[in-house]
Amino acid sequence: MTSTPISAQSSYPVRRQPYYPWWLHRLADDATLEGSAMQGTVRGAEAIRTIVVDAHALQEDRELSFVGDYGDNGYLEQYTCKIHGEPTCVVVTVELNAEGEARRLAVLHRPRGSVLLFARLMGQKYAGTRLARYFVADEP
Repeated sequence: MTSTPISAQSSYPVRRQPYYPWWLHRLADDATLEGSAMQGTVRGAEAIRTIVVDAHALQEDRELSFVGDYGDNGYLEQYTCKIHGEPTCVVVTVELNAEGEARRLAVLHRPRGSVLLFARLMGQKYAGTRLARYFVADEP
């Protein structure tokens, strides 16, 4: 399959295309991130960027099904992937501020088994760090 670049404005189905979220380098200083695999709200561009990059590192065989604008100030990504071999569906919603920066992000993982696996893996990754509190910690 040949690769076709995906622009920030694309809104057509795509498959196994190289993709890096454009909004990751356009995060507002006061950006927030919430997710189905997380406890609480992460605040700040640096922390969000770290979590998103580490989350992408856990994903294999990513297949995008939708990437594009929604509404007047939103952006949406929908894709499937595998996390440690477990099939996972992911929906990312991005609310943009007036400057076009990503201000509020919400990430939904499903099914439940994948949510719990992802939360546990991220909890292991961040054990002993300031980001650990947002994910499931291993029991002693």
